[in-house]
Amino acid sequence: MPRPAPLRAVLTAACALGLAWAPASARSAQVTVFAASSTADALAEIEEAFEETAGHDLVVSLAGSSALARQIRQGAPADVFLSASTDWMDAIEADGLIEPGSRFDLLGNALVLVAHDPDAAPADIAPGLDLARMLGQDRLAMALVDAVPAGVYGKAALETLGLWDSIAPQVAQANNVRAALALVARGEAPYGIVYASDARAEPGVTVIGTFPPETHPSIVYPVADLANRDTPAEADFLAFLRGPQARAVFARQGFVVLPD
Repeated sequence: MPRPAPLRAVLTAACALGLAWAPASARSAQVTVFAASSTADALAEIEEAFEETAGHDLVVSLAGSSALARQIRQGAPADVFLSASTDWMDAIEADGLIEPGSRFDLLGNALVLVAHDPDAAPADIAPGLDLARMLGQDRLAMALVDAVPAGVYGKAALETLGLWDSIAPQVAQANNVRAALALVARGEAPYGIVYASDARAEPGVTVIGTFPPETHPSIVYPVADLANRDTPAEADFLAFLRGPQARAVFARQGFVVLPD
């Protein structure tokens, strides 16, 4: 006659089955966030706080919003999209790729002219600015001006001020705004156009002027739950972004936190 299984083995098996059938909300889960590169420092801090508070694992993938939107359209396994542009969020929403009702505007930002030289003179950002003279034979670092939001905003501002045509051949375009920031920080370009939050995060640049908000489209960062799957962990993260901890981080990093 076969011997009955020891009680410990029976209990272990029962516990294993119980864990296997436990509801997803009772277990930790992974949330993959595709986010604009300008949010890098803020999300690094938020990631730690969210994982400690909610018990979920947060994976953040950073790039220009245009590149992230293309990856989402191609089926990349992201759960949440935080864009630096309403246009790119509009595009994937039109494709039916976000959960209805999950989208909201989270942040705003400002556009600034930064210099590598810490003693660079302040610039009056106005139609009379002689940016071509300031550059001489050097380059102006910007994110991709026809795709990445910071570059699109920057080109629009320069066009509004009547400065674009005079400096367009000297623009050094980078894949995202953080790459443009790095060109200035390393001294590879004497000037660049980035977000105010980027400039605050990089001690190697000096803000010498802020573009008037009326010179470019409003800078708005929408966020949404993507439609590829729907889990409680995603809802937990979106709620955390709206909460006081995340809002305090974004404000400290130089973003404008929009009313909930």
